[in-house]
Formats: sequence, C-alpha cells, structure tokens
Amino acid sequence: MENEINKPGIEIPADIRRQVTITTLDRIYNWGRSNSLWPMMFGLACCAIEMICTAASRYDFSRFGMEVMRPSPRQADVMIVAGTVTKKMLPQIVRLYNQMSVPKYVVAMGSCASGGGPFKEGYSVVPGIDTYIPVDVYITGCPPTPQALINGLITLQKKVEKEQISESRWYGKQPIQDVPIPVLGPDIFDPRKVEVIREETHKPEIPETILASDEGGAA
Repeated sequence: MENEINKPGIEIPADIRRQVTITTLDRIYNWGRSNSLWPMMFGLACCAIEMICTAASRYDFSRFGMEVMRPSPRQADVMIVAGTVTKKMLPQIVRLYNQMSVPKYVVAMGSCASGGGPFKEGYSVVPGIDTYIPVDVYITGCPPTPQALINGLITLQKKVEKEQISESRWYGKQPIQDVPIPVLGPDIFDPRKVEVIREETHKPEIPETILASDEGGAA
C-alpha cells in the first residue's frame, strides 16, 4: 500500500515515514477504486461456469477486493460478459450497462464475447460485444481458465490505477450519454446507424438496361 499511493520524488523524513504519506488525489482515489471493484452477477454461457469457479474458495478473487458480486446493475461497476452474446440477449446487456453506476468497466471474457468465437458466422450471434458497448479488457480462451480471468481483472485494476480524473470521460463537464439500445426485429441494428440505413434504403433504384433490338432484327 505504501508504495502504491506515495508520490515518488518526495522524500519523507525517516522518523515520520510511518505516520505521514504524501500523495495526489488521482493516486489515492484510484487506489481505493481499483481495490473495490464490484462485478455484476450474471452469465451468458459456458464462460460463466469458469467465472463462478473463480469466485469460489479455490481461486477466491475476493483477495483482490472483488468479492462483492452484485445482482443489481445499480450497485455494480464491472460487467464481465461471460459467454456467447446472442442478438436476442444483446438489448438486455446494453440496458444493464446503461443502468450501472459510473465509472464503469467492461471485461469481454472468452472468444465469444470478444469476437463471436466458433459461432461468429451464425445468424443469431453478435461478432463481439465491443460492437455495441466499450470494452476495457479482453480475455482470450474458449473458455478461459479461472487464472486467466483473475489475470484480466488484475489488468483492469492496473488500468484504473493509471487513470487521471482531469482526463477521464467520467468526470467531464458533458453528461454521460446512454448507449442506444439495439433494436431487435427480423435482424438487429444499432440505432446510431439509423441515418446510414435510411440513406441506403432510400437510394433511387437503378433502371434496368433494356437491350433493344435494331431495325434489322439482330440483337
């Protein structure tokens, strides 16, 4: 802890070194957040079994300050997308992401969440959750082991520790906009692309070329 939050380059006298700590707001704030990440409790497919195993006693990621898995998105700040993301489930995932408290982070666990996995060409599967919501950490594997998930969460901790409040999008003057919830119909589309879809569907049709025969009857 002492090395994590102390500001380097400032020498503290030896006699008060254990009583005084000189740090910055970024360091102390990020130190507190990185050691109290609260994942949201939900799973999608086989990767969720590995996530459950990671939370059990053998691997016990509570030692990293992540044991409080919340069933409510209002009380969670880390979304672990564990499993295959289908088009039917996608609107619910985006809705849960919008309801999470800020600052919030997303971990794409496994090949399916990261890029579609073995079902990438399937008609019902989204080729990667990062198409719709921002992803902070990708974890490879099909499915990843509990050790891989712990490594991904430690990577997320290191990312949080390096954030700067003045440059973070969570603390800007502009309000945080919700991610548009995808529309599920015959297929699924992103509402942010409505204008592009409208332009494409309202293009004038190209008239068919009619090959007229000449006067002699030869084509």
